[in-house]
Amino acid sequence: MFAALLAAAVFQSIDTIPPHRPPRTTAIDERLAADAGIKIGDRLVLSATPGSTTGDTVVVSALVRRRADPSEVARAEYRVRLHLDELQSLVGYGDRVDRFAIATKGGAATDSAIRQINTAAFGFQAYRSRDIAVETSRTFLVVSRFHRAIGVITIVASAIFLLCIMLLKVDERRRDVAALRLMGISARSIVWSVMIESAFVAVAGSLVGVGIGWVASEIINWHYRGVYRTPLAFAIVTPEIVTLAVSLSIVLGLVAGFAASQRLVRLSPLELLTGRREARTNQPVPAR
Repeated sequence: MFAALLAAAVFQSIDTIPPHRPPRTTAIDERLAADAGIKIGDRLVLSATPGSTTGDTVVVSALVRRRADPSEVARAEYRVRLHLDELQSLVGYGDRVDRFAIATKGGAATDSAIRQINTAAFGFQAYRSRDIAVETSRTFLVVSRFHRAIGVITIVASAIFLLCIMLLKVDERRRDVAALRLMGISARSIVWSVMIESAFVAVAGSLVGVGIGWVASEIINWHYRGVYRTPLAFAIVTPEIVTLAVSLSIVLGLVAGFAASQRLVRLSPLELLTGRREARTNQPVPAR
């Protein structure tokens, strides 16, 4: 046994080479990967000084696609996900952080976490992610309401245009309406027929408008998604918008048809045939 220990001491060698540690991984923004030509598996050097070759070497393990967040559309910076110790050594913050997120189970657990953070951490203020999203999206809500107002004004202007069209079409049918009146068709039936026709025109126009709006929204999304490289939808045609547009168009179409039909039913059949108004002057009858 003594001989074995002596042989082990003679042939033992000291390893002066430090153990090899494989490089750590990182995830980068897919926009950065596209602009810089970086692929998964490439090695990058993390350094606080631009162009420096000294720093931590990391391997790109994933490409991250940016979420559809309206508050980040106009931002042109790139994002890189690092390990916490690498990020601390890179930015020189040490144990300081600007903001952090905590996942909770919701409900009472979220309220309890907010109270504990606000009371225990001086200089920090905890908010719900929902409240932050609403606050950052307030500008987009104003823009959405402005667009809705423009849409309603456009529909009202279309109703006025529809009224002009119905007035012209009804005026062309004076003789037909006069013949119907002489045949005994009531003025109420004529009014209803004109209103139904106007409603059909309004529905057809609404469907065509919805189709044009859907195609336009697809073109807008395709263009600006390519410009900002984000999956955010810049223009959408929702069922609520379609319902509002069609309903308002039908109501305004019925009103336009009723207003146009009143021009005909108030005239006598003879006036409709001749196109001239009868003189209705009340002259006194001479006494004999």
